[in-house]
Amino acid sequence: MTITDHDIPLAVRDHGGLGEPVLLLHGLGGTLEAWDAVHLRGHRMLAMDLRGHGHSGDGPWDWDKALDDVEAVIAHFALGNPVVAGHSLGGMLAVQWALRHPGCPAIVNLDGLRSAENDPGNYPGIDPTEELAALKAAFDAQAAAMARPLPPETRATFPARALTERDGQVYARPGTALLEAVRHRPEFRDTIPLLRRVGCPALVVIPTQDPPGVPASELMPALRRGVRRDLTGLPGNIRVEEIEASHNMLAEQPKTVSGLMTAFLTRIGG
Repeated sequence: MTITDHDIPLAVRDHGGLGEPVLLLHGLGGTLEAWDAVHLRGHRMLAMDLRGHGHSGDGPWDWDKALDDVEAVIAHFALGNPVVAGHSLGGMLAVQWALRHPGCPAIVNLDGLRSAENDPGNYPGIDPTEELAALKAAFDAQAAAMARPLPPETRATFPARALTERDGQVYARPGTALLEAVRHRPEFRDTIPLLRRVGCPALVVIPTQDPPGVPASELMPALRRGVRRDLTGLPGNIRVEEIEASHNMLAEQPKTVSGLMTAFLTRIGG
């Protein structure tokens, strides 16, 4: 369904289920369909399209505005005080949700800790200068491409929910403005300092593998080493698990993700 009594329309899929509610947030460039293969026994699951994504409305990217969108969904469905879980960008929002709502029962963050395009010190063991320059160029080109209509042969590579039509042309969502706004936010580049301030129970799941299609190099393994380094000494309320998958863990290992989340929520009584 689509919520229309908010600043922008918000698309939501209510998966139903009995038990405490869990609100699910997808990553940058994704849609609520990312969660379709996840099953949390004993919980009611709802997933939403973030602003500028899927069937939700457009709006400038702002963390507080995005959190207000989450508030609107929770209020509309009378969810009370749900668990908030997110992948990638959605995981970053979950961390900020916990800071906005210290009484939140729990959050789940699936590799929403640090963007691949980051500061050199976050790639221990290598000099990333050359590879970071190439990564920046690739991301610049990707953002520029999102501003252009998609040729017919390319449309099939995008989920239908991630496409929109304007003036007879088909474009991918989100648009360039949102991509660029998110990409350069300090919270997107590094959420770990915010994670350390979270007081509610939190599950963090990090990958062990490179994303598919990424050329073999030392950049991604070094990024993972930096994440592990900076997750040491976390407060006891934050549990870290590793999964044999890439950043695309929801698509690659939905059953394993479901199991980790269900076990965590059962353990904390959420």
